[in-house]
Amino acid sequence: MDPVRLTQYARGGGCACKIPAGELEEIVAGLYGASPPGADVVVGLDDGDDAGAVRIRGGQAVLSTSDFFTPVVDDPYDWGRIAAANAVSDIYAMGGEPIMAINLVAWPRELISTDHLREVLRGGLDVATEAGCPVLGGHSIDAPEPIYGMAVTGTADPDRMMRNDAAEAGLPISLTKPLGVGVLNNRHKATGERSEEAIASMAALNRDAARAALAAGVRAATDVTGFGLLGHLYKMARASGVAARIDATAVPYVAGAREALAAGHVPGGSKRNLDWVRPHLSADGISEDELILLADAQTSGGLLVVGEVPGAPVVGETVAAGSLPDGALVQVT
Repeated sequence: MDPVRLTQYARGGGCACKIPAGELEEIVAGLYGASPPGADVVVGLDDGDDAGAVRIRGGQAVLSTSDFFTPVVDDPYDWGRIAAANAVSDIYAMGGEPIMAINLVAWPRELISTDHLREVLRGGLDVATEAGCPVLGGHSIDAPEPIYGMAVTGTADPDRMMRNDAAEAGLPISLTKPLGVGVLNNRHKATGERSEEAIASMAALNRDAARAALAAGVRAATDVTGFGLLGHLYKMARASGVAARIDATAVPYVAGAREALAAGHVPGGSKRNLDWVRPHLSADGISEDELILLADAQTSGGLLVVGEVPGAPVVGETVAAGSLPDGALVQVT
């Protein structure tokens, strides 16, 4: 294949190209219609959880989610792996297991060879196969920007499902992957410099972490993607009626993330995340750079778990709502 820098064909990259959280909430406000007769909805639109869930005959819950984005790295095979891991992550974040996926593709056929698309699809297939999830077709269009992702269906026990509205006060908060891939991906787009550690982190499945959390009796979790740790934690605290405190010194980062930040490689999505959370944030004495990293728009990040997961660092704790300064829902210390 001819060498192509896929990231140069997209305005954004990865989950950093999401519509801003506050803007998205305004768009979907009022669209929560009543469920059709006979539908047994377990998790719907109300709190912006990672996947929708309905109970079917026999009591099992079926989970459904979709996730796609523009190139986050230049290598097409790696982009496919990352996009697939990111899409399947929503199922794991709910405590489910994926059972099938379909591809979602937009491709500028006149600009980029379809040989590159084949490599993207091969990467997605390899990660889905690792997850034990067959890929059964999909849908594609000719479009100005390359886009790839998956719609994934999974199953879960509705009585053990992990949700973003089930956090209770007085519990530790664990993070199962390091932060910082947003700024490193931004550096990659600007300079072409690869971070092998970032790529390995993004392509890694959250399967083992999810299973360990379920085994530990965890009831509340979400995955850290485009809205950053602070954004996803704020959503969880708001949905659960609790507050949360993060110890900035306990949060792990991919090697090189701070250097990429210092060089100015900050995704616009990370700045928007911080602006969205700031009215609900207490962070006296914490530098703006530290807050940007905590709000960094992640792609295929780890699980943010209310509880302890073996091998994952504890980065904070949940506390009672109203116990933080100025009524904040999230505090960084």
